[in-house]
Amino acid sequence: MTRVLQAYQFAVDPTPAQDGALRSHCGGQRYAFNWGVARVKVNLAQRDAERSYGIPDDQLTPSVSWSAYSLRKDWNRAKDAVAPWWTENSKEAYSSGLANLATALKNWADSRTGKRHGRMVGFPRFKGKRNALSCRFTTGAFGLSDADRRHVTLPRIGLVRTHESTRKLARHVEHGTARIRSATVSHRRGRWFVSFSVEIDRVDPGPTRPDAVVGVDLGLKSLAVLSTGEVIANPKHLEIAQRELRRRQRQASRRQGPDRRTNTTPSRRWRKAAAQVARLHTAVAHARRDGLHKLSTRLVRTFGAIVLEDLNVAGMTKNRRLARRVAGVGMAELRRQVEYKAAWSGVRVHIADRWYPSSKTCSACGAVKAKLRLSERVFRCDRCGFVLDRDLNAARNLATLVEAVGGDGGELRRDSPRETHVRPALRGQRVPPREGPSGQRRCGNAPAA
Repeated sequence: MTRVLQAYQFAVDPTPAQDGALRSHCGGQRYAFNWGVARVKVNLAQRDAERSYGIPDDQLTPSVSWSAYSLRKDWNRAKDAVAPWWTENSKEAYSSGLANLATALKNWADSRTGKRHGRMVGFPRFKGKRNALSCRFTTGAFGLSDADRRHVTLPRIGLVRTHESTRKLARHVEHGTARIRSATVSHRRGRWFVSFSVEIDRVDPGPTRPDAVVGVDLGLKSLAVLSTGEVIANPKHLEIAQRELRRRQRQASRRQGPDRRTNTTPSRRWRKAAAQVARLHTAVAHARRDGLHKLSTRLVRTFGAIVLEDLNVAGMTKNRRLARRVAGVGMAELRRQVEYKAAWSGVRVHIADRWYPSSKTCSACGAVKAKLRLSERVFRCDRCGFVLDRDLNAARNLATLVEAVGGDGGELRRDSPRETHVRPALRGQRVPPREGPSGQRRCGNAPAA
C-alpha cells in the first residue's frame, strides 16, 4: 500500500445561477491576481527609476514581499477600497489568485538567477476574462455530497450536479483510505470541471513479469516499438481529424471574430464556430490521452523494468516538417504516465542518456555506425552483417542497457563510444539532460517520419 497524491476530475452540470456564481469566483481570482501583478510592477518600476537617478539601494522604496502570506495580508487591507464587492465570493477565490501569483513570481525570479532550469520564465502578465476561468478551494465546505453520488459541494455555491458518478472516490472517502485536500473548478472547452486533490492509499498490482526488461523506442511511423518485437501502431488522431478541422476553421475565418485593434466583438456565429473547433480538438486530445494511458498501464503491469529515452521533444518540434506529427504523438506525456504509474507499482524506470546512439549501435555485436540517415529504415551492420528493423534494433539496445535487474536498478553497460549513464527516474525528480546544442536532436535516434 502506497500513500500518494492523486487527482480526481469530474465534469459538472451547474444551473444558470450556479454558472454565474462559478464565473464570479473565477473572476474574483483573476481580479486578485491582476491586482497583485499591478502592485508588484509599480513597485519594481519605482525602484528602477530611483536607481537610475543614483539613489543607493538602502534608500530605495521598500520592495514588496512576493510571498503568498504577505500578498494576502496586503489584499485584506486594501480589499474594501479596491473591491467593495468581495463579499459576494468565497475568500478562497482571492487567496488562490494571490497564491498563483506568488508561485509565478518565484518562478520568474528563480529563472533569472539560474535556480530554475529550462526555458526562461517571463514576468507574470495580466489575465484576461476569457482565459482565466479557474478557482481553487482549500478551506470551507467542499467535497462529495452525502446525499447521493451525483453531486459535489463547493463553498458559497452549494450542491452541483456531476455528469458522472463519484462512487469511486466516495468509497475511498467512506472507508477512510482517501482524504480530499483541495478542489479546483475550471471552465475548459465549453464545460465546467471540478478536480479534487486527494491523498489516497493505492494498492496496485505488481508486474506479471517482474524479472523482464523492455526497451521502448518511440517514433512517428509507429507509436512505439518494444524490444520484444511488438509494434504499437500510431493512431494519428490529429491527422485523421485534419479534414474536418480545416472545414471548421474555414467557417470560423469567414465570420466576424474579435479584433483588439478595432475593439471588434465577435459575433454569435463566430463563437459557435470557435466552439465547434474547440470540441474537435478536445475529442482528439481525449483519444490520444486514452491510448497513451492504455499503453503505459500495459507496460507497467507487464514488465519489471522499463527503459525509455530522454527525448528532446522541444527540439524536434522546431522542425517544421515534423512538428505537427511529433506534437500529435505525445512522447513526453507517455514518459510522464509511465514514471508515475511505475512508482505506484514498484516498477523500475530507467532513462537512457539523450546522446546514446541506440539507432546507430548494432544490437548483435555492439558496433556503432558513424552515420545513419533518417531515411534508412533497416539497420545493416558493416561489421557482422546483421540486418534488422531500425526501430526494433534501437529498442533492443535500450533493453540491454540494463543487463540484470536488481533492487538498485541493475547493472549498467558503459561500453558505448560516448559514456552513457542510465539513471533510475524517481518520482517527482527531474532528470537533467546532458549539455548540448540548443534544439539539436539526439544523434541517430530521430523518430521515423
